[in-house]
This record gives sequence, C-alpha cells and structure tokens, in this order.
Amino acid sequence: MAHAEENVFRPEAGKFPPLEKAHSYRGELVFVDHANRRGSLRVEGSGQFRRNDPHPFAMLPYGIVRYHGAPADLRDIPLGTVLHVRAFLPPDPTISAVPVLPVNNKDKDANHNRGAGIFPAENHVLLLEDEPSHCLREGLVWKLKEVDIKNREGTIIASREPKQGGGGKAVEETLSFDAATRVWRGREFLRIEHLITEGVWPAEGKKKALDGQTVMLGITWKPTLGGVFTRFHISDIWLDDAALQNATQHQTEVHKAFMRSRWLPAWVDAVEYGKFGRATVTATLFGGMDPSLYADFKKGLAALMNGAENTLKHTEGGSAGPAQMAARGKLIDVTQVSGDIPLGSSGIQIRFETDLITEGMRPTRIVKVRPADWPDVHLPREEHLGNGASNIDERFPNPSIFPKY
Repeated sequence: MAHAEENVFRPEAGKFPPLEKAHSYRGELVFVDHANRRGSLRVEGSGQFRRNDPHPFAMLPYGIVRYHGAPADLRDIPLGTVLHVRAFLPPDPTISAVPVLPVNNKDKDANHNRGAGIFPAENHVLLLEDEPSHCLREGLVWKLKEVDIKNREGTIIASREPKQGGGGKAVEETLSFDAATRVWRGREFLRIEHLITEGVWPAEGKKKALDGQTVMLGITWKPTLGGVFTRFHISDIWLDDAALQNATQHQTEVHKAFMRSRWLPAWVDAVEYGKFGRATVTATLFGGMDPSLYADFKKGLAALMNGAENTLKHTEGGSAGPAQMAARGKLIDVTQVSGDIPLGSSGIQIRFETDLITEGMRPTRIVKVRPADWPDVHLPREEHLGNGASNIDERFPNPSIFPKY
C-alpha cells in the first residue's frame, strides 16, 4: 500500500487540481445530503447496473455542479438523473465526509455480475454535470436515428457525437422513453403525444427516417424490462437551441438567487495582521458561478466574511445566522488573475480589510464572503455549525451514515 500511495495524486490545500488528473465516471444520483454537499451515485460499470450499490461522493469545496448547462446546487438535481463525474482521492482522508477506500478500488471486480469500476476511491468531486451540461462543455450533441414506439413509450436509437462532426465513428446507444418524457421546442412544453399528433413520430411501430436529427437529451435511469443489463432513460428532449437556452437561463436564475443568500465560497491565500484584531485577508473566489455574481464584488464596497468548513457550511451561525458572527469590513481590491484559470477557480482575487478578524480566516482555509448589500437572511440550522462551535471538522451527521461497500 505504501508503494501504491507514492504514485497516486491527491489535491493539496490551497491548490486547484488539474482536471486531466481526475478520474472520470458516470452514474445515477440516488441520494443527496445537500447541506453537506455529498450524496451517492449508482456508478455505471461493465455489469448489471441495477445491482450496483449506491456509491458515496463528496463535492470538493471548490467543486462545481452543473445542471441544464447552468450553475447548480445539489438540491437542484432530481434523484435518478445520470451525471458525469470528474473526481479525485480525498485530499485529507482524516477529515473526509464520506468513506475512504483503497486507492485501487476502481480496478476491483465487484462480483455478482456487477463488474469493475463501480466504487472508485476517487469520490471527491471537482465537476458534477448532467447530460446537457456535459455535451455543451465537450461540444457534443445527440443525433436521433430510429424510434420504436407503442402506447407512447418505446426506445430510441441515438448517438452522442461532436457537434462539428469528425472524431471517428459515433457509437449508437439504445435509450428508452415513455409518456412522462418531456419534449421542449422553443418556449413550448410538449409531450410524446404531441409529436405523434403532428406526424413527427408514428403512433406505433418503427420510424427510421429521423435523419440524424440533432437534439439535446436529459438522461435518467429506470428499471428495464426484458433482462437488459444497462439501458438509460430519456427524461427530456430539447429539439432546438432556443429550448435548451430557456432551461439554462431558468436554472441560472435559480442558482443566482440561492448564492446571494448563501454567500460565495473562497479560500484564503494570505493574511496580513495589524493591531488589535485588524487584518487584511487575500482570498480567491471559487469558480462555476454566473458572472453577474462576481460583478457585485467591487473595490471599496462593504462586505462580510465568515469561516467555513470543507462542506461549505458556515463554521459559526450564532442565534441569528452567520451574518451575526462574520467579520465586517470592506473590499480594498478586486483583481482578475491573468493566464489559464484552473477549473474550480474564478480567477478573481479579493483583498478584504476588517477590524476584527475571526479564527477561521487562515491561509488555505475556506471562507464565505458577500457584499453587504446582498440579502441578510437567516440560514436553516443544517447549513451552519452549532452556536459557538470551534471544531472545524464537526460533521452533521458523520460519515458513518454511509455503508462501506
């Protein structure tokens, strides 16, 4: 094990890990603990998907969630959604919010017709994205080839391939759909029967003349008839760019409102101490947010900063919420870092001056910050640590809620 540990990569505190070193997999979201930014996925392997045990994961503090091509929180994603994952080993196994597994766990065969790869030790996520978000980022689209339908349900043969063409022969995949599958066209919300009524799809039987129609798909999983080991299900079909852009804008607005009440996360790069509690904190805002949120951080504005732990919970809430315990001051500088910006970072560095710095603001530690004119709301109990809590590693609940598969 010691020799194996010498050759593995773990993210380091204060450094954004390179995306190319992440382990990639995908799976169905089956459990969410949104307050602690963790959950469980049924990871796709080489065997019978339904038999795969839910596999715990935790978001890295700077980890990014994307849904419908927009920033998201875990609470926004419906259970059953199939997600693409880029993840790493736990940066510090001693404070992992999910079980720590042997570093070679992704290579182990799970037996019982499940195959390998379904419980990787790389369970700390840098990027978690649904199918449309993945395709938009990678420049991919789905092309429909054939539909086989009876009583408003059936299967579609389609292939995911580069939008610009090229890249070799695309692999065709058979996906199921049913009467609950949502169809979006422009600002219209359609159902399968509307496609039948319009003559786009047949009421029954096969239609092969779909001519490689380009669409975006939302993908979930449902138990499948006929002993099929792994077949994913279509939750949504976006027939044109306008339809997906509408969904993206809606999700963007959902997340913007959420973040203004929860503050933007960052980590501390440096602290310059003055006298009698005065200090200047240099911090880097995490990435993945809508640009309008970052635009609210302006030099000279009053702001609040509070310590947070790795799950982005505020470390102290007080009886009236984190704002009661936060350090207050102003932004004395806001700069955009030049060069390549790694995933997880916004590339925006702030300098925050306060006359009463709190314990949680130390280099490499996580903080949350907001302009003073953002909403001053009281957060629910599960989103901050207990009154007067001084232990940065407090868990609510602790990792023992997860079985160790």
